[in-house]
Amino acid sequence: MKIQFVAILAMGLILLAGFNPGKKRVNPFFSEYKTPFQVPPFDKIDSTDYLPAFLEGIKQHDAEIEAIVNNPAAPDFTNTILSFDKSGKLLTRVSKVFYNLNEAETNKQMQLIARKLSPLMSKHADDIALNDKLFLKIKTVYDKRGELKLDAQQMRVVEKYFRDFQRQGANLSPEKKDQLRKLNEELSMLALTFGENLLAETNENFTMVITDKKDLDGLPQGVIDGAAETAKEKGLPGKWVFTLSKPSMIPFLQYAKNRELREMIYRAYFMRGNNGNKNDNKETIAKIVKLRVAKAQLLGFDSYGAYVVDDNMAKTTAKVDQFLSQLWVAALPVAKKEVAEMQKIIDREDGKFMLQPWDWWYYAEIIHKEKYNLDESELKPYFSLSNVRDGMFLVANKLYGITFLKRTDLPVFQNDVETYEVKEADGRHLGILYLDYYPRDGKRGGAWCTDFQASCWDNGKKIDPIISITCNFTKPTADEPSLLSWDETTTLFHEFGHALHGLFTTGKYTRTAGNVPQDYVELPSQINENWAGEPSVLKAYAKHYKTGAVIPDSLIQKIQNSVLFNQGFETVEYLAAAILDMDYHEMTKPEEVDVVKFETDAMNKIGLISEIIPRYRTTYFAHIFGGGYAAGYYVYIWAAVLDADAFNAFKSSGDIFNKDLAAKFRKHCLAECGDDDGMIQYRKFRGMEPSINPLLKRRGLQ
Repeated sequence: MKIQFVAILAMGLILLAGFNPGKKRVNPFFSEYKTPFQVPPFDKIDSTDYLPAFLEGIKQHDAEIEAIVNNPAAPDFTNTILSFDKSGKLLTRVSKVFYNLNEAETNKQMQLIARKLSPLMSKHADDIALNDKLFLKIKTVYDKRGELKLDAQQMRVVEKYFRDFQRQGANLSPEKKDQLRKLNEELSMLALTFGENLLAETNENFTMVITDKKDLDGLPQGVIDGAAETAKEKGLPGKWVFTLSKPSMIPFLQYAKNRELREMIYRAYFMRGNNGNKNDNKETIAKIVKLRVAKAQLLGFDSYGAYVVDDNMAKTTAKVDQFLSQLWVAALPVAKKEVAEMQKIIDREDGKFMLQPWDWWYYAEIIHKEKYNLDESELKPYFSLSNVRDGMFLVANKLYGITFLKRTDLPVFQNDVETYEVKEADGRHLGILYLDYYPRDGKRGGAWCTDFQASCWDNGKKIDPIISITCNFTKPTADEPSLLSWDETTTLFHEFGHALHGLFTTGKYTRTAGNVPQDYVELPSQINENWAGEPSVLKAYAKHYKTGAVIPDSLIQKIQNSVLFNQGFETVEYLAAAILDMDYHEMTKPEEVDVVKFETDAMNKIGLISEIIPRYRTTYFAHIFGGGYAAGYYVYIWAAVLDADAFNAFKSSGDIFNKDLAAKFRKHCLAECGDDDGMIQYRKFRGMEPSINPLLKRRGLQ
């Protein structure tokens, strides 16, 4: 009966995906990829391939788990832990492609598939995590681990899996396991709903169409040209279109003299998910928050934050709160001084209004020019996308000796995606890098790094990584290439730091290879940003896109002088979001909240000034309601302490490309970072605990 039901369900899902049973098709997921370096055959994958591959992947994974459970031999590292660690290959293969493309290249059909998959994948994960017989096998190995002559990494894998099962509810009663299953399934669907609503609010439900050229007053020509190109793409030739993607919105906020239009676009941005329409996220978030409290308490924690942070370097929410409070006290007075500076300009110009959030970028840009004599539009011609890309490659080469060979023979999921083969200094293949630069309607906002194949070992053979960086940079126009702002330049360096982490990972076991606490994750990315602004590095890659002239010393000096520019704003808007995240996830009662009131009360409690709103307001806070950063948005600034301290080691050595330090950082903080606790790995590199002082100094907060 059960087999019949599964077969009927499978056929129903396949038909929903658009599969025609009468048409024979070779599913590319069902065999090893016959492509160079075994990259996914994007040119052969059809949306109808996903559900059959997921269903078969679940079936195979279930069989592998059953084989472990039913093995009559005494549980040991090989037949239990290693077998579990290497199980689920087909499911992993299809998941890596589907979920990555659903973020970067989604459409209605993909979203339908995701909705059908969500309960299936939630159930499958719970079937494993709550499998009593499997947990008993793992516990048996754990209990006798001291007698098994395991090496340090085998011991760590055993301990990690045992702790995973405990944290996922393996010790719960049958009744509570059923409750947990229901919570997990509902939470997975709510997260999906949140993401779909936000995508619609960002990419579909708002465009600002300008028909009067006077409304473009103040905008650089490149921004105007980009808006004209967007208008053409949307079938509005002769007009100018601005969207809520940051490469479109931020330049408008920086330069447009029309204050009403600045308010219009920024209000549309910060009201996403809070418009009382079919994409409103308030009810969805209230349910997520309530269910997370219930889940945490089911698992023995007072709050969801306590559950999450228990597995991080910080260990307790009290330590996170204390850390954020220390920074808040330092940053808020700096932001207030910045407000006063801007208000003086408004008054000087007889503006007769008080500074509002949609004014910040405009007046910050005026201060940038007046105080530091630095105009963002003056910088952009030196930061063409290709030059910045080559600059980050150069830094990696000088630090680690690796090289990047552009490939044009690898299948891609969009024509403008670039691919590179990454090689060690001695010419050995290290991995493949995909670079996906530009916005499109099916791509969520922001920038991120992921993989289509993680570095791992299989039957004694090293499987090389396939890494992907996804961004949303301004597209080239007919007259100029994609020109990056300074923030976008450091963003590309940032994501490339994540890529280096993935490329360098060497661990033998899936559970621990490259696997670090959440508040360590941003160290590899954030330290990489530091090299972008070093004078010697700038001179190597920052070249005018028209003349090829190297960025002049005067501009480099301006960049250096303006390092502290706007740091009060940037730190306060970030900390406000991080504190809001912790407030939601330190709730100890499983009740639905009025999210607008909750956010207002939380910000009033810390004294957030009215001129600044949190970097992410509740209804579009994708990191914590649609991604994996719940009770973890603080990790960026936690890791900033690590990265400032780590880069200080390079600076103090007198050589930012110090080969010995680079080798130690690669070994302990990138390649072997999953081998031990995050702080232990950091101390192996640094020789001591990190100091908060380099971060405070860098941001001008002390």
